[in-house]
Amino acid sequence: MKSAAFRVAALALVVSLAGCKKEKEETDTSKVPGFDVSSLDSAAKACDDFDAYANGGWKKKNPIPGTESRWGAFGILDKENKEVRLKGIIEEITKVQDRKKGTEEQQIADYYQSFLDTATVEKRALEPLKPYLDKINAVASLKDLAAVTGEMQKVGVETVIGFGVEGDLRNSKVNILYQGQGGLSLGERSYYDRTDSSTVKVRGEFVKHIDKMFLMASFPDATPGQTILDFETKVAKLQLTNVELRDPVKTYNKMAFADFEKLIPDFDQKAFADKQNVKTDTVIVQNKPYLQNLNKLLKATPIATLKLYTKWQLLSRFAGYLPKKFDQEDFRFFSTVMRGTKQQKGRVERAIRSTDGLLGMPLGKLFVKKYFPEEDKKKVSEMIENVRTVYGERIDKLTWMSDSTKAKAHKKLKAFTYKIGYPDKWKDYSTIEIAPDKLFENVISASLFAHKESVEKIGKEVDKKEWLMTPQTVNAYYNPLNNEVVFPAGILQPPFYNRNADDAINYGGIIAVIGHEFTHGFDDQGSQFDDEGNLKNWWTASDRANFDKLTKRYIDYFSGIEALPGFKINGALTIGENVADLGGLTLAYYALEKSFNGKEPAPIDGFTWKQRFFLGWAQVWHMNTTDEALRNQVQTDPHSPARDRINGPLPHLKEFQAAWTCGAGSKMILPDSSRIVIW
Repeated sequence: MKSAAFRVAALALVVSLAGCKKEKEETDTSKVPGFDVSSLDSAAKACDDFDAYANGGWKKKNPIPGTESRWGAFGILDKENKEVRLKGIIEEITKVQDRKKGTEEQQIADYYQSFLDTATVEKRALEPLKPYLDKINAVASLKDLAAVTGEMQKVGVETVIGFGVEGDLRNSKVNILYQGQGGLSLGERSYYDRTDSSTVKVRGEFVKHIDKMFLMASFPDATPGQTILDFETKVAKLQLTNVELRDPVKTYNKMAFADFEKLIPDFDQKAFADKQNVKTDTVIVQNKPYLQNLNKLLKATPIATLKLYTKWQLLSRFAGYLPKKFDQEDFRFFSTVMRGTKQQKGRVERAIRSTDGLLGMPLGKLFVKKYFPEEDKKKVSEMIENVRTVYGERIDKLTWMSDSTKAKAHKKLKAFTYKIGYPDKWKDYSTIEIAPDKLFENVISASLFAHKESVEKIGKEVDKKEWLMTPQTVNAYYNPLNNEVVFPAGILQPPFYNRNADDAINYGGIIAVIGHEFTHGFDDQGSQFDDEGNLKNWWTASDRANFDKLTKRYIDYFSGIEALPGFKINGALTIGENVADLGGLTLAYYALEKSFNGKEPAPIDGFTWKQRFFLGWAQVWHMNTTDEALRNQVQTDPHSPARDRINGPLPHLKEFQAAWTCGAGSKMILPDSSRIVIW
């Protein structure tokens, strides 16, 4: 089930791993360098552009591959995890004879084979879509449309309304149904109203893309592209912006399902819900005015246009599983036009990634057996506790927060839980029907399984042990409803986690990421949830005002940074991640200093531990990015561009200025009055 509900779970912050505490002054010859000095660009100045200084050499040697829109530590490790490690696992499985039906091995091997069976895909053409197309063509009213789109949402086909299931923000122990906006092919409403030349070009290409897809499908519709763009533009104008969606209070409107139906009476929500097997008396609505205005729009829109739009969403959803011409045209628009990716990955590489996308947990179970040492759990646990201790000390020293709020902050910090590596209990996926010659049906089966699992949670207790990422994912996240931080095995590898590197590099890496995730519990969104994961104010009014004043200054600071000509960072959209970066760096730095117990290590490669800490931070964010991907990120992503995640927080840290002896007038130094210290 596609969730359109408010969610703050998945973060994208990564960094090199932290090592054990050391108290030796001499260099430990058992350690590896951890940072390749050839990555430096000595022509750049650390105090003027730290990214250019620390990563300039790396960037020159690592141009973006044609198959990527950006290239950095995340992508490189992700490629290794999938195209080397997972590939090896899958190839081993495919050699096994007489695989038992319903086993993870049978599902993985047969799905992989079905994706590679392009002859069957070409032969079947659009035949797999026919049952859905017939239902769309038979639609004669809005009520019919509600039923058809409800059924299609079970397999991931979007429309202008979406349901999702997760814990109730005000009662995090129980799952509830959420309703939210959706259905924008370009992903974010700014793509529909910006007037700059690059965005106008995207809209023009979008129209051409739809026209070509319909032509190849031999659909009889005339000029579908412009009709669909016009409709989506009207929908976009009714929706909340991605900044407004960050407000958990504004987007939490709990009501009886019967009252929800009254908000959009001409679109039969009961039929929409019944087709998805949704049974509930209560729903949390994201935006009431959207539904009321959407009802007017749907009534005023010809049913032929709504059918055309639905047909487009179906075709777009499954383009990657259709004959080559559809697959390539889908790639041309969404990857090349939207993100600047020049060429598509090979079929084998895509088969691996598709298998991982649909059967990620069964694959993850095999991945951790082979690639995740159990002793790493203990090491990471120790690092997490180090960060917790330092965070508590930082809270005590805050001058802008009262003692009463500090006590509640400590309570929340103490209640933080964490997951490392992989789930303690693996789910049973044996009922997913997978056959080696039915790619489309395999995708449908996996989608229906995920949907059924989701709707059956409604009204039931939240499973606090559930993971929202697969173990092989190169990422980490904070889940405010569980008040937990999660670190998959996929990220606990070099360069993010290097058990043989010196502490400074690792603290600038994985410790900063741990600190980042902890800080999400106290960013602009996370700070609105209490120690039990409920949306509940635990601040005094004056303390909240002080916090909001600090974050507003940080919003304004990032909003002044231009990522590309005409495209500035949206400080309000990225504030949560930016606060977490600043907090993570601060916590990691002082956790590292504390670990030395006054006995500082000798320099390595001519760099002090303080300098190497910041090199460790820069190393995990080194990245080359296409202009198209950068424009897309600035408009849609709550994370600032990599260069600005490196450089952005550093001027606010006196520790950075001291480490690199930056003098007055250096570009990355701010006067004390302009520095922002939050946590």
